[in-house]
Amino acid sequence: MNNPVKMWQDEHARFSRLLDFLDAQMLAFHEGGHPNYELMRDIIHYLKHYADCYHHPREDVAFALLLDREPDLAPVIKRLMHEHRVINIAGDTLYNYLDDILEDTVISREKVETAAATYLVYYRAHIESEDSRVLPAAARLMTPGDWAKVAAAVPPHADPLFGSDVGARYRDLHTQIKREQEFNS
Repeated sequence: MNNPVKMWQDEHARFSRLLDFLDAQMLAFHEGGHPNYELMRDIIHYLKHYADCYHHPREDVAFALLLDREPDLAPVIKRLMHEHRVINIAGDTLYNYLDDILEDTVISREKVETAAATYLVYYRAHIESEDSRVLPAAARLMTPGDWAKVAAAVPPHADPLFGSDVGARYRDLHTQIKREQEFNS
């Protein structure tokens, strides 16, 4: 791994952009507008199938190694590890609601908004805690050998949305992200 802390910070920035888009779509939903449910579902799918399967497991290995070096981080790290599970479950719930909406199943607005708020609040606070508390400690305390253990524990996997070969499922989302980048430039 070149610079795993930078890699995680970059992934967090990409995840945050997706959360921003999801939040904007939820605002449209709340106001009775027409959010893009397909893209919302694709965001959750990506975060569940990339972040939950590759990013978070790498973090869990790094967290365990960090606890050996800095036991005072135990409360923060234990909370973050718990949040990985909460984010996963909240993502499942929101994904299922979005799937139901796309299949024309009536779901109460309150249920969808509560699921989205839970997901967004937990995910954003989680990223902020990692970026402000854990990643600086990891950069300072973890050795190249530690990072090699992290890399070996979770094999690398090409990013299907932000990588060089965008997966078919994510092409529309990728196009939307590029469009927003150009608009904001």
